[in-house]
Amino acid sequence: MKRIAEFHKVSLKQFIESCDRADAERIYDAIKLPKRATKGSAGYDFFAPYDVELKAGETARVPTGIRAEIAEGWVLSLYPRSGLGFKFRLQLDNTVGIIDSDYFNSDNEGHIQIKITNDSRDGKTLFIPAGSGFAQGIFTEYGITYSDDVDTERNGGFGSTG
Repeated sequence: MKRIAEFHKVSLKQFIESCDRADAERIYDAIKLPKRATKGSAGYDFFAPYDVELKAGETARVPTGIRAEIAEGWVLSLYPRSGLGFKFRLQLDNTVGIIDSDYFNSDNEGHIQIKITNDSRDGKTLFIPAGSGFAQGIFTEYGITYSDDVDTERNGGFGSTG
């Protein structure tokens, strides 16, 4: 396996700005870095920083408190955990989250926030306890075209590249 990335927590200041909860400092202290469940797992589980409850059709933005330092030429793709997708039709609102290697140095410290929706067609309520895995990230190598000459740099999060 190639070792191409490292997870870090964002600063407490950044987490408080993104979290919008009175108990953000307590939550921050308990944030767990993503990890693989087994040596054969491709995905790194992202853990809920606090309890999340979604009735069918409801949406939540989850500030993970995590940033990813990724080698150039690699990307982190985010997906719902398979079991939650199967049982509750849990979906990421942007279908697949893409974390580019240059996102780490953004003004928001590259804070990974995941917006999820419980798309249950059976009226099921989804409850994700704090510390439970709800999304997974997979690192993938990518290529560019021979004629690519992009030299601009990122400074921001969602929509910052145009």
